[in-house]
Amino acid sequence: MGQFLQFVFLGLSTGAVYAVLASSLVGVYAATGIINFAQGALGLWAVYAVAALRTDGSLVLPIGTISLGSADDPTPMGLAITIGVLSTVIWAVLAHYLVFRPLRQAPVLAQVVASVGFMLFLQALVQLRFDTENLLALAVLPDKTVEFAGAVVNVSDLILAGLAIAIAALFWAYFRLTRLGVATRAGAEDELAARLVGYSPDRLAAIVWVLTGAATGLIVILAAFTIGLNVTSYTFFVIPALAVALLGRLTSFGIACAGGLALGAFQAVITWLTTKDWWPEWAQAGLGDAVPFVVIVVALFLMGGRIPSRGSLGEVKMPAVRIPRIRLIPTVVTLAVVIAAVLLTSGTWRFGVVTSIILSLIALSLVLLTGYLGQISLASMAFAGTAGFALSKLTVNWNVPFPFSILFAALIATALGVLVGIPALRIRGAQLAVVTLAAAIAIQGFVFNNPEITAYEGNMITDPTLFGLDLGVRDGTNLVTVRFAVMVLIVVAVATLVVMRFMSGSTGRAFLAVRSNERAAASVGINVAATKLLGFALSAFLAGVGGCLIGYSRGQLSAGSFTVMVGLTLLAMTYVGGITSVSGAFLAGVIGPLGVGYVFLNQTLDLGEYYEIIAAGGLLLMAVLNPVGVSGAVAELAERLRPRGRPRPDGPGAATPAVAPTTSKAGLNV
Repeated sequence: MGQFLQFVFLGLSTGAVYAVLASSLVGVYAATGIINFAQGALGLWAVYAVAALRTDGSLVLPIGTISLGSADDPTPMGLAITIGVLSTVIWAVLAHYLVFRPLRQAPVLAQVVASVGFMLFLQALVQLRFDTENLLALAVLPDKTVEFAGAVVNVSDLILAGLAIAIAALFWAYFRLTRLGVATRAGAEDELAARLVGYSPDRLAAIVWVLTGAATGLIVILAAFTIGLNVTSYTFFVIPALAVALLGRLTSFGIACAGGLALGAFQAVITWLTTKDWWPEWAQAGLGDAVPFVVIVVALFLMGGRIPSRGSLGEVKMPAVRIPRIRLIPTVVTLAVVIAAVLLTSGTWRFGVVTSIILSLIALSLVLLTGYLGQISLASMAFAGTAGFALSKLTVNWNVPFPFSILFAALIATALGVLVGIPALRIRGAQLAVVTLAAAIAIQGFVFNNPEITAYEGNMITDPTLFGLDLGVRDGTNLVTVRFAVMVLIVVAVATLVVMRFMSGSTGRAFLAVRSNERAAASVGINVAATKLLGFALSAFLAGVGGCLIGYSRGQLSAGSFTVMVGLTLLAMTYVGGITSVSGAFLAGVIGPLGVGYVFLNQTLDLGEYYEIIAAGGLLLMAVLNPVGVSGAVAELAERLRPRGRPRPDGPGAATPAVAPTTSKAGLNV
């Protein structure tokens, strides 16, 4: 019992971070109606800023560095903590005024991708500005222990848990007992009424951003010594925090705090159980990452639509969709251009061309599901990775030949896509984005990083052959063979043309009807549930095919090929290209991770290390200024410049006149 309790108390430090992040999420949602996926990343800058100040006195700024000490005489602890907390507050205020305030009347999709973009931006900026490999967090809290029921308990863990409870209580008191807090809650119910009595919802929201930013910065700084410094971990602490915040319907600070502490303790107990001889080997890794996903799914599925929405002024317009038409001549010209690019390049450049072709297919899966059907998914790379690892076992263990290996592996990804899509039958919008992101993290931790599940002979993949023709990616020193590149082009072209046919036919019309208004779609005989599951199935299948092609292009897979961050970066590029158009998927492939755009940035401009921050910055600009993306903006410009009565040009992604932007009542995602 003593050992069990000891692990329970050990989990309180991480649980305290979950609890404060969850309380902050509840506060931000009450003030703005936005689920802030970047809440964990807000504290990321603070912990590294304090670590740098305490190491050599360097005050690291987004641009430039100020010396406040030296290695022999670092910045005093109190000043370092104050600066760290203030830095989080500044980032939170900037997020409010520069990102989320302009999106107050934007569709839920724009708010979600902006939040994800801000998360990616902060993480990329921290990696650029700080020596993340060598910085260490120093102890702030007392290094003492006490005994309780046979367990040795760190005093610091108890202090962190008490601080988390105190912060939740202060948030509750602010929203319930203060005039500004009550006005903030009233504005969430009726924004116009709040304005009429003299309160500015923007200023009230800014106060909440300041409070939650300060709380987030303080707790992560104090807990950093116990839980260590890791860029990705702090960024994705928001998922367990969202899990417990959703348990309280994004309204209860008490449930958010208690749930965070309990979840942290439970994950620590799971870690303890994995040391037992009777614990199954397949559950040795990643089970703790899967727990928040289960909590989120159960909470959202049981509550359904009972999570309160924020009242605001006017209606929300969804970005226009351009229905694709398949045209022979432009399609042939496009294929000829890609083939020429393959033939005229070699080495890294040809690898970039092939990668861009593959990424365009995965981006198309996002266009289909998110742009056409309106179901926000952040798990595209999880589906791709599932198919990729399945391909390894199919080709090495069972000798399944090409192209059946791709088909069977993609069908496995399809089954997973349907499973992840089941919660979409009851939830939508930002809540669905939470589910899919949590699913992606759970799959990455419990499947991709689990050697008992994915490790089979080094995850090698047998080269594809067809009728005795070797289609392998490499031939001696040749990094990418022409045969392989043409094979990839054919597979992607066929899949793309089939999907375009679906999107322009009755299936596409059903998708758009569900996207526009689910109740109206059901009233005209569309099976909304079946349509949603079909969308998830088709999207997962396309991503699965892309994952198989990535596997063939590597010859051997690792979890690093399909990380959540890669998936989010590709989502960013798809949104920049145009989330509602096929041409946007093509553009996303060109500028996607390791694609042609990345190769140009890395080899020609020697700016490869800035790729992630450029991608995140581009996403933020598009979300705030141009939600239809580059392709949508070009199409709109062409519409304005084209003389009246002149026929529209054809193209492989050429569109009929754009479907008018649909509208929905604020707080609903349709």
